[in-house]
Formats: sequence, C-alpha cells, structure tokens
Amino acid sequence: MTTEPTRPARPDTAGAAPAEPGTAPAPGGGARSWLRDHSELGVCVLLFALGVLVLTDAFAMSVDIAQRGPVGPRTVPFVIGGLFLLIAVLLAGDVLRGGRGEAEGGEDVDLDAPADWRTVLLLTGVFLAAAVLIGPLGFPIAGALLFWGSAYALGSRHHGRDPLIAAGISLATYFVFDNLLGVPLPGGPLMGVL
Repeated sequence: MTTEPTRPARPDTAGAAPAEPGTAPAPGGGARSWLRDHSELGVCVLLFALGVLVLTDAFAMSVDIAQRGPVGPRTVPFVIGGLFLLIAVLLAGDVLRGGRGEAEGGEDVDLDAPADWRTVLLLTGVFLAAAVLIGPLGFPIAGALLFWGSAYALGSRHHGRDPLIAAGISLATYFVFDNLLGVPLPGGPLMGVL
C-alpha cells in the first residue's frame, strides 16, 4: 500500500480560512482585497465630500447686514455640513475597526427578480408630464395628475376613487403652501376660482 506524500496547505490558497473583519489582508491579497473588504469607506468619502461642499457654499453665502438675531441663513448649512463631516469620520472609524453593514435578509424582496421597467417608465412619464404641465395648468391640476398617475403606475385601479383622492390631496397641498405657508404656487386657470 503506497501513499503519496501530502503537502502542507499554503495560507494564501483558496482553501484558507477567511480573514477576520478588521484584520490585515493575507499576503498576496493586496490593496484590492482590502478595499473590497472595506467598501463602506466609499460612503464615508461621499459623506465627507458632501459636508465640505455644504460648508463651502455656506461660507460663500452672502448674508444681509440687517439680519436679526443669531440664527441666519448660514445656520442650517453649517449644522448640516458639520453633521455630514462628523458622521463620515465616525463611520470611517467604525469600518476601520471592523464594523460591517448587515446584508439584507428580513424583507420579502426577491433580489434575483428582474426590475419592473414598466412601473419605472410610467412613473418617469408621470413626473415629467407634471413638470411640463405645472406652468400652463397650475399646481392644482398638474398635482392631481401627478398623484393619480403615480397611484395608477404603482398598481391602484380604482378609477372612480383615485382621481377624487388625487384632486383632494392636490388642492389641500396647494392651500397649505400658498395660503398658510406663504409659498406661492402657480394656480393656472383655477387662479381666480381658488
């Protein structure tokens, strides 16, 4: 009975145990493997860039000298930009210490199912139509078409109820923004009536 000599397994072969999160890559794995294992750092870079952009715009913003009180138009951009930078740094620290985002698992979504392009195209058409029609028809009519078209694209087929609900939501939105908040919205042909 003859046996062939066995060779010891090399640690950089495919059969090796996976590295623990937060550890250095195995020899031969390289920077590409390390970046793949720490891909969440891309989100950190994006958040940091957004924070820098927001703060840069806030510093460049012209402020009226007659501003009253300590809170002015720069306050919110400073807070948001600072929070972007803080979250980017905290997230990067967590990722570098080995933290990883959990994979999707609890939802009833089939990740292998193809995209529903019909719904995407219908919604895109509804949004584009609303953007084109808001000028000539005004917000109440264009908004009603937007809400009803979105409901139809997403699967609602109540042809008597959906347009009425869409018109009610559109009119309520128009009144809240135009009358209560003071944000002027185009009324279109209904301007004299409303």
